[in-house]
Amino acid sequence: MHTEIVGRVQPTITQWDSPFMSGAFAPNYVEYTATDLEVIGTVPQRLNGVYLRNTQNPVHQPLGVHHAFDGDGMLHQLSFRNGKCEYRNRFLRTKGFEEEHKAGQALYAGLIDSPQLAQRAGWGARGGLKDTSATDVIVHAGTALTTFYQCGEPYRFDARTLEPLGVSAWGAQVLKDNGISAHPKVCPRTGDLLFFNYSKNAPYMHYGEVDARDKLVHYVPVPLAGPRLPHDMVFTENFAVLSDFPLHWDESLLPQGKHKLRYDGAKPARFAVVPRRHAPQTGVKWFEASPTYVLHWLNAWEDGDEIVMHGYHQKWPMPQAGFDNKGATLGPGRYGPTIYEWRLNMRTGAVVERRLHEQYLEFGMVNAQYWGRPYRYSYNMVAHPNSFLFDGILRFDHTTGATQEYRFGEGRFGSESPMAPAAGATAEDDGYVVSFVSDMRADRSECVVLDARDLSQGPVARIILPHRISSGTHACWADASELRGEQRA
Repeated sequence: MHTEIVGRVQPTITQWDSPFMSGAFAPNYVEYTATDLEVIGTVPQRLNGVYLRNTQNPVHQPLGVHHAFDGDGMLHQLSFRNGKCEYRNRFLRTKGFEEEHKAGQALYAGLIDSPQLAQRAGWGARGGLKDTSATDVIVHAGTALTTFYQCGEPYRFDARTLEPLGVSAWGAQVLKDNGISAHPKVCPRTGDLLFFNYSKNAPYMHYGEVDARDKLVHYVPVPLAGPRLPHDMVFTENFAVLSDFPLHWDESLLPQGKHKLRYDGAKPARFAVVPRRHAPQTGVKWFEASPTYVLHWLNAWEDGDEIVMHGYHQKWPMPQAGFDNKGATLGPGRYGPTIYEWRLNMRTGAVVERRLHEQYLEFGMVNAQYWGRPYRYSYNMVAHPNSFLFDGILRFDHTTGATQEYRFGEGRFGSESPMAPAAGATAEDDGYVVSFVSDMRADRSECVVLDARDLSQGPVARIILPHRISSGTHACWADASELRGEQRA
């Protein structure tokens, strides 16, 4: 392995008392470029593209209580080309990051702090909450795009080199409405970026589309009754579906600057079906379903008069006994998410629901070439008990209900694991599943590459990284043909 240190950030943290600053969550402060990586097995020649993962890495001593989602963003990337791999990691130097770097201290409150702690106005749905852009990453218009779950600006990076490319120009057009939320989607047929945002000001939510040239071409309000906390979205050929769940900030406390979650199980889950820009603009159509919260969706498509949606229905959107809402017991076990189906009838307004699988799963991925269309397979993360860590990957066959599972091993924790279609793929599952895995006993990280058709056989390749990386949130795969200036090999 040839390793080059290209940057280093000196933390100002003096108290390491948060569980999200140690163990699998220990921050990374050194930026590497590593080539000639050690490989156990064989890197598939048909795998050509990039695997990107976003993580949280706190740099400064928190003003209050540190939450898992407060840390500064860092992208970790493994680039695949012709059977060879290169690794890079870089801090996401957002406006908030640079301001704190200049000050040499934290200036923004954390998720579970009072916003009054903040010394600056800040970005995001809570004002004093720093826009770290540390939640999500996706590739659109040839470059990597990072986003923040409480809304912020769309930061761009070269997907192969991680060179920062600034904020997309259209970001200023939507910043008045809090910018863009995490979990935008890219339509594989049009190249459009589909996104939403939300805020504490009417109309409280918007839907927008950015074309393949990175130009904002569609932006409409989706009025809500008050401030809400949507997290993800889904789309079909002609529609985007946004959410209004009965889990959100207590509206009576917001005027006092207090952000306390409330869940009202007497109210329904509501879905807004919004026409995409190329479809007839018939307005927003609302549907009501059983009360729940959905953190992440898998896919959606149109089936005759119906829109079919798959996602993770939560049995207990608020923590049960033995859990808290402060981050110490984050993880799927606290809210009971299972793979679930909703069918929205566009003609009658009826909603039919059913549970597809009983196991608690989350952070699932599908072959993104099938986004918005019927699909068969999902690759779901198996949670470590009572923790925001993942023990393995479960492949679910949505046609037969059959499952396959790969476990990372004792003391080994993986990351969100996208399906990477192979070059010249002839079927939905013709490709690989990739995941960064941190081995706490060996104190190192690696990337595992699994045959998407048979996870149970274990990795076809294990690519050793130059350091143990911190645990984080979301990841993506992008084929070389999706990257700026490249063609499919």
